[in-house]
Amino acid sequence: MPEDLNWAIGGEAGDGINSTGKIFAQALSRAGRHVFTSKDFASRIRGGYTAYKIRTAVDPVESVVDRLDVLIALTQRTVDENLDELHEGSVIIYDGERTTMQDLEIPEGMIGLDVPLKSLAEDAGGAIMRNIVALGAACEAANFPIENLDEALEKNFGDKGESIVENNKKAARLGQEYVEENFDQDFDYDLETTDSDYVLLNGDEAIGMGALAAGCRFYSGYPITPATNVMEYLTGRIEHYGGAVIQAEDELSAINMALGAARAGARAMTATSGPGIDLMAETFGLIATTETPLVIADVMRSGPSTGMPTKQEQGDLDMVLYGGHGEIPRFVLAPTTVSECFHKTIEAFNYAEKYQTPVYLVSDLSLAVTEQTFPPEEFDMDGVEIERGKVIDAGAVDGWQNDQGQFQPHLPTDDGISPRTFPGTSGGAHMTTGLEHDELGRRTEDTEVRTDQVDKRNRKVETAKREEEWDYREFGDPDADTLVLSWGSNEGAMREAMEFLEEDGVSVRFLSVPYIFPRPDLSEAVETAEEVIVVECNATGQFADVVEHDTLTRVERVNKYNGVRFKADELAEEIKQSLAEGTEVTA
Repeated sequence: MPEDLNWAIGGEAGDGINSTGKIFAQALSRAGRHVFTSKDFASRIRGGYTAYKIRTAVDPVESVVDRLDVLIALTQRTVDENLDELHEGSVIIYDGERTTMQDLEIPEGMIGLDVPLKSLAEDAGGAIMRNIVALGAACEAANFPIENLDEALEKNFGDKGESIVENNKKAARLGQEYVEENFDQDFDYDLETTDSDYVLLNGDEAIGMGALAAGCRFYSGYPITPATNVMEYLTGRIEHYGGAVIQAEDELSAINMALGAARAGARAMTATSGPGIDLMAETFGLIATTETPLVIADVMRSGPSTGMPTKQEQGDLDMVLYGGHGEIPRFVLAPTTVSECFHKTIEAFNYAEKYQTPVYLVSDLSLAVTEQTFPPEEFDMDGVEIERGKVIDAGAVDGWQNDQGQFQPHLPTDDGISPRTFPGTSGGAHMTTGLEHDELGRRTEDTEVRTDQVDKRNRKVETAKREEEWDYREFGDPDADTLVLSWGSNEGAMREAMEFLEEDGVSVRFLSVPYIFPRPDLSEAVETAEEVIVVECNATGQFADVVEHDTLTRVERVNKYNGVRFKADELAEEIKQSLAEGTEVTA
């Protein structure tokens, strides 16, 4: 019996795939099981293949694998798309009464459960519940107590009335009973339940939760896949803390609204994806020059241009590191897990205000849409520390005024960090401009002042490099000859890939890097390794370029850029291939 179960539902966009998968994921987590989800969806409202996959186990799971045990197939294409992951003993649940499914051929060695989903749903109160019938059938196939579905159904349909909830519970039980009564089959699965309590959330929700915990009180954004859920999470919640969410008419308006709120003293942020970052680049320079603290989340997707809006990629690294005209000081943080989206968001706000510098918080589609379970203590709201930096109140303004009693918001200091006042602070009134300015914020073209101000802004980053811990997360054998480096969402897949590698006698040291700029010194780790492999989801190896630049050492590259995230077993094979061939590998 497998230690984990891999379940999926697939069909067309508009078939309710996402909501059905979310219900099952909630039921599993409420039953004390760990969950890790993966989604494949088209960038249109109806039509096009879409799927929701869940990997679940009693122990934590951090990746998807190339195995599918139970599949709810609403279309023939669902079977075709997943054929490589199905295996002997896999269960395929389908509706043979559906015209397009009448000729479905179940591959040899697999178990086909022909369940009249629509008819049973109508018996329960409406054909719209056919997916819930399928969930009931899946519960029977996986030996998962159907009572665990009830709370998830209540959560999702409770606002629609008690009768709707009861109809859905009935639909699930009709599906379960149909399989139990009509198929004399011993299934290979038995989903154990526990008393554990887990939080289930995705990366976008974790960013939103981290923003609230960090004291963010203004969010402005324009809807864009896959960043929109950050705004959706904050809407209706931030208002309870005296904040506001504004849906702007475009990305230019969004970042300029956020800039205005930050200048007014609010902790503010915006979130977008690659095309939005392009549009925000000009204002990004204004933010840095005016020394305004602002957090900008870039939830990456496949590019360039419109690219593939609903597919995975880590192609924006060069843009967030170097984008913008002139030389712009910045910080770039890249959470490596869903839970780290929460913690790194809090850090981003603190760094923005401590150093009066814009901060890119770089996530990606895989993190954004992946639901994962965590113990509640992973998100300690009471332990959050808010650092607002060198904010000067009325009683201390005198120490930062010139001889004429004028406040100096851009005063060159040893650490590069100027004093900062909020509007209304007595004696702290000042102006600033996107033009080069002097210590008072007044426009200037004086060559010495220009040099002083550029050096001052860059000194903030150097100060941060000295004062903060720009570290990496380390896993595996610290003495291994093979060093694997990655950034962003690849951590979970790589950690589980290490288990496959160990079974084959391959020992590795793995460093997962969440700080891209400033970043930890990787020189010693690279120098002591015989083989260095950089894993990332882009075509050119943008982080590999950074590593080579910093360490003056050539590295091997494992790149994937087909729009799909790394899977643990797949990644293990790619690393073994790279070690065997000593060449660049494209997954």
